[in-house]
Amino acid sequence: MRRAAPIAVGACVVALALLVGALLPFDAVATDLSDRFAGPSLAHPLGTDHLGRDALARLAAGARLSVGFTLLAVAISAVAGTALGLLAGYRGGWPAQVLQRIVDVLIAVPSIVIGLVLAAVLRPGVTTLLLAVLVTGWTPFARLAAGLAVREAGAEYVTGAVALGAGDARILARHILPNAVRPLTAHACLRFANTLLAVAGLSFLGLGPQPPTPEWGAMLNEARPYLFLRPGLVLVPAVAIVGVALLVTLLGRALDRRWN
Repeated sequence: MRRAAPIAVGACVVALALLVGALLPFDAVATDLSDRFAGPSLAHPLGTDHLGRDALARLAAGARLSVGFTLLAVAISAVAGTALGLLAGYRGGWPAQVLQRIVDVLIAVPSIVIGLVLAAVLRPGVTTLLLAVLVTGWTPFARLAAGLAVREAGAEYVTGAVALGAGDARILARHILPNAVRPLTAHACLRFANTLLAVAGLSFLGLGPQPPTPEWGAMLNEARPYLFLRPGLVLVPAVAIVGVALLVTLLGRALDRRWN
């Protein structure tokens, strides 16, 4: 795992920076119009925004929502997609065919389009954002899990378990799933970046948490009118989104190389 060491160090540095920001004695939503657009200083390391709110405090608070929300969405997608994929792949026949057709249809629909449709039915917010991500988020895991189940179903240890009278549930949970955990974990790291970008994009369009709640995509949208006046307000959350997505993607690729 030598190649993963710099990635782990980088992730620790990012996590430490966000932790320090979270411990700052500033309220992420408190406004001070007399101190708007202040430059970086000891009091405000990243300056303040158009409402005088501390940019670093908002970045750290936004990380708890953006990164935490993404982790939750990936975890739910991984569990649901893996369960459906393993079951359909192991059973084969029409269940596998139905799952494949559903996956093909949903993969062709962008999350942003689904988010816009949901926003027309539901009001924008965390629930709408989560549903928009989950509708398509489980499909890559289902496709990968189904392929792994098909591959493992013909293995000798599965044939032996069937001969001993083991049921489908036991074979999937005790034999096939443990051998699928590693590739699915690496895939989850790779999917993290896509999910984070989808969350930020939907929030940028106003479909996620509403102001004044700090979220990286929403922060980009709020800072957009002041791009030429204070470009740092746009660059800081943008770099955070790309940086975290890149670190986790590199970690996923390192794990994939290590385990394959």
